Amino acid sequence: MIEGRRVLAGELILSGAATAERSLDEVIEELVRQHSRLVYRIAYSVLHQHHDAEDATQETFMRVLRYGSKLVNVEDPKTWLARIAWRVAVDRSKRRGNREFPLDDPDRPVREIAACNASAEQALQNSQSGAAVEKLIAALPEKLRAPLILSALQEMSPREIAATLNINEAAVRSRIFRARQTLKEKLARRMRRE
Repeated sequence: MIEGRRVLAGELILSGAATAERSLDEVIEELVRQHSRLVYRIAYSVLHQHHDAEDATQETFMRVLRYGSKLVNVEDPKTWLARIAWRVAVDRSKRRGNREFPLDDPDRPVREIAACNASAEQALQNSQSGAAVEKLIAALPEKLRAPLILSALQEMSPREIAATLNINEAAVRSRIFRARQTLKEKLARRMRRE
């Protein structure tokens, strides 16, 4: 009877391991389903190119698979994934060099006109304004640019941004405020010139 219990216990342990493994796969699948758009947007906000952002998104989830055992200790999966995505994108950006992203893409206005119901003049003006703002954001120092991008474009909370960038929330709020002030001043100067 004792041997029977040992065999039964061994089977339970093995089935428990299979359940844990299956549930880990399910957890990772759920993370991909819930947060793949966020991961892509973060990567795109750093890399500014669709293919690079897709590659960074895949690399982010490959790292999650590789270190899936750490999922047990993760309190906030969204912030954890955002931190991984940010690091992957920044690393990729450094590896490819400081190539500027294609803001002066001549086909961009044509694509935007086709994608929206605005008139050609409106779409062109919006495209030029958007490109100008993108250039101003790109010109910000990294420590101001990163929190602004995560806040304004990725709609992350100061707590999530702090966890993603490994800084405190007060620093996040301060940097976002300074980045917005800087952009406001630069836009005002630019509008006065035009």
